[in-house]
Amino acid sequence: MLKEVCVENFTNVPEVIAKGADRVELCDNLAAGGTTVSHGVAEVTINYCHGKDIKVMSMIRPRGGNFVFSKEEVDMMKRDLVHLKELGSDGVVLGCLNDTGWIDEDAMIPLLDVAKGLEITFHMAFDHISPENQLKAIDWLVEHGVHRILTHGGPLDTRVEDNLARLKEYIEHANDRIIILPGGGISSKNLNFITSELNVREVHGTKIVD
Repeated sequence: MLKEVCVENFTNVPEVIAKGADRVELCDNLAAGGTTVSHGVAEVTINYCHGKDIKVMSMIRPRGGNFVFSKEEVDMMKRDLVHLKELGSDGVVLGCLNDTGWIDEDAMIPLLDVAKGLEITFHMAFDHISPENQLKAIDWLVEHGVHRILTHGGPLDTRVEDNLARLKEYIEHANDRIIILPGGGISSKNLNFITSELNVREVHGTKIVD
């Protein structure tokens, strides 16, 4: 079972690795759902993690709030992506939507092009896609080379335990073409239950190695 621990800045990185984190998702500003970290934080964290043979997935998100980004914001994301790639990040975590409840293809395609050679996670923007479009969105992300989808299986104010049926639908539809990475409300307390119910090989959270 691969445990991806979501961290804010570098502060808790040594501790979560010592406790058994297998991969780190590096963010700033978790209160807003996670944004891109500074140059210094990224460089120190990536170097430290690589020294411990731990991969780093870096958040590419210029601000909190919704996932509908302006052209200027998408340009910021491209620049941050190039920068984090140069620093040695193993992967990036991103997601852009339009105002119709679908993937912003005009933003995502160039970002994915820049991200070639990295692992790519489409983050919980996925949970804001219209429910009737989510299975189709899995297909789109598969076709465009995305490696995994981070999802809570429903609105973030719901319990992940209550979303297992929907998560199972995603996993069945994905059919091993893309990793469905459950997250949001998964802790060391419910980890075994969630993973056995869903039969997943990767999980994500801030408290899964407590």
